[in-house]
Formats: sequence, C-alpha cells, structure tokens
Amino acid sequence: MTVTPADLSVYLVTDAAQCEARGRSVAETVAQAVPGGVTAVQIREKHTGGGDFLRTVKEVAAVLPEHVALIVNDRVDVFLAARAAGIRVSGVHVGQSDLPPTAVRELIGPHAVLGLSAATPEELRAAAQDPAGVHHVGIGALHATRTKADAPPSLGHDGFARLARLARLSGLPAVAIGGVNPGDLPRLREAGAAGAAVVSGICAAEDPGAAARAYADAWSRPPAPSRAKTLA
Repeated sequence: MTVTPADLSVYLVTDAAQCEARGRSVAETVAQAVPGGVTAVQIREKHTGGGDFLRTVKEVAAVLPEHVALIVNDRVDVFLAARAAGIRVSGVHVGQSDLPPTAVRELIGPHAVLGLSAATPEELRAAAQDPAGVHHVGIGALHATRTKADAPPSLGHDGFARLARLARLSGLPAVAIGGVNPGDLPRLREAGAAGAAVVSGICAAEDPGAAARAYADAWSRPPAPSRAKTLA
C-alpha cells in the first residue's frame, strides 16, 4: 500500500460557524492560518449539503500550498467529486460510525490519505489490522470540548499517551484532538504524537496566523524536564 505522506504536526480541522463568527469564511481562515505553520487541513462540514461542501473544498484548495494536505471529513462523495473536478484533495478522514475503512479505501484508491478516529484500544487494534491501510488515527478527546457534541470522554495526557503507544506499536501515526492548546504540544510530542488537531484554537482566534504560529512554535519546543530530572 503506497499512501501519500502528510505532515500532521499542526492539523487544522475547520468549523464554518466559528470562522463566520469572526467574520471570515473557511477559506479566509485557512489562508491566514497556513503561513503561521498549519501543515494539514481537514474540512469538516457537519451541517452542509454536498454542493456547498464541495464549493468550500474548492475555495480552500485554491489558497492551499502544495505541501499542505487537504483532507475531507466523512464525505467520501465530496472527496470523489472534488477529485473528478480536478481539485487537489489528499484524502478522507472517517469516524467509527461512517463507512468502514476497507470500503473507503476501495473508493478513494491506494494513494489517498485515509484517517480514522479511534478512542479505545479495541478501535486501534481494528485499525491496525484493517487491510485498507489506514494512514493515521485521530485520538481524543484530549480535553473536554464543546466543538464536537458526540466527542468521547476526555483522555487527558496519560490516557492519550497509553493509546498513542498502542498506535505506535501498530505503525499508526497518532494525532491528538479535543480541546488541544499550545501548552499541550510538547507533552503530546513526548508521548509519541505525530501531531495535534486544532479546531477552536485557530478557527475562533482573532488572528488565525498568530494562533497557528503559537501551535507550530510549541510543537517544535522540547518538553520541559521533569522536576526529578532537574534535581538529579
């Protein structure tokens, strides 16, 4: 299975309502955030019809540099329509209640990115054993969040680290999601995360570029030494 590589370190998941509340479209928010350090963008439109969703994907693709992955949330049909229209799209991210990864892979082909949400050891083991070739897993929620109404209970850093360890043993890059703030990123990287998915921290920010820069800078910052190590 040959899958397009993607830098998942600062992974923006869009929320149209939060962008609009700041007087910006999704594409305008993305255009401001990417220069700050966003490395991947996932378009999530839970309450939008297929036509409007496709238009948003087209608008975002038009402002996105080639090196930044563009991933469609849930809607395999929108991904396929975008690709048929010649819009640069990198792949699809699905949840546990969406089409199974094997069916998604058959539709999107062998080279597209395929992300999957996972919140339990059982879901991670199933993802690792799936012949579809899942590219990465989104693990959360790290903290309690109101962005996603059906988010699972928060894991905290220790819970995320345990699941990220399982994912790593299975060869699955793990992205943390759910109330992630810049202060979390050094610990997430230390725990083996491949990146952090951010919604409100960028979409609801007054300055998306500055907000993205804060995440990117935090990702590159080494974790602070523990008190025990310092005293030693």
